[in-house]
Amino acid sequence: MSALLPELESALSAAARTPRLLVASDFDGTLAPIVNNPADARPLPGAAEALIALATLPSTAAALISGRALATLRELSSMPDSVHLVGSHGAEFESGFSRDIDRDLLQTITDGLDAIAAGRPGVAVETKPASVALHVRNASPADGDAALAAAWDAARDWDAHITTGKAVLEFAVISTDKGEAVDILRERLQATTVVFLGDDVTDEKAFVRLGESDVGVKVGPGDTAAAYRVESPADVATALRHLVDTRASQSPQPAP
Repeated sequence: MSALLPELESALSAAARTPRLLVASDFDGTLAPIVNNPADARPLPGAAEALIALATLPSTAAALISGRALATLRELSSMPDSVHLVGSHGAEFESGFSRDIDRDLLQTITDGLDAIAAGRPGVAVETKPASVALHVRNASPADGDAALAAAWDAARDWDAHITTGKAVLEFAVISTDKGEAVDILRERLQATTVVFLGDDVTDEKAFVRLGESDVGVKVGPGDTAAAYRVESPADVATALRHLVDTRASQSPQPAP
């Protein structure tokens, strides 16, 4: 298991002493390595075990916040009920959708993206309950660039909320993001400190919402608002295990 940088280890140790801790993680590229076929994604065993272990500790909550549809996230992550799941970039909570869904607009966007993907090998359309995503990871550079350009052009006629990610363009018919999801969980769970880990540009919406006592951890390269960085999901497993061991070995500070 790889070692953490001393600065990150110290920040995580401090977070582990908070009265009520929330540890939230993205799924793809963070808890689970990126794979060519999205359906093949699975969390690293060590990372999954540590997140589940955190959820069993007193005054501690664990969550996955993903762009995946909630049902897909539940299936691929195999997380127990003790871990909170939030799908569709914060739109889907286990208690339901955060806002009403314009299903006619959703179908219009789906039809448009299906037409764009047709005839371009490797370009895929992923439908979700509140959004549609155009994936180009497995397409040739020429087909991928053409598909994204066509989607941006078509989007001028869609009243949708657009999110860019790694080789993906997503169109949501309700407005929400991972930062809002973190805020909702923080309030519901009365967390005094949040640790959030993520790798994609969509995770920046959560990093910018974090406060001084919170810990943001960026996974992999790229500009970020997170104060700390690790290289890979294997390092995420190390960070989560450090939180488990540190929090289990000491009593959290009393609530203010």
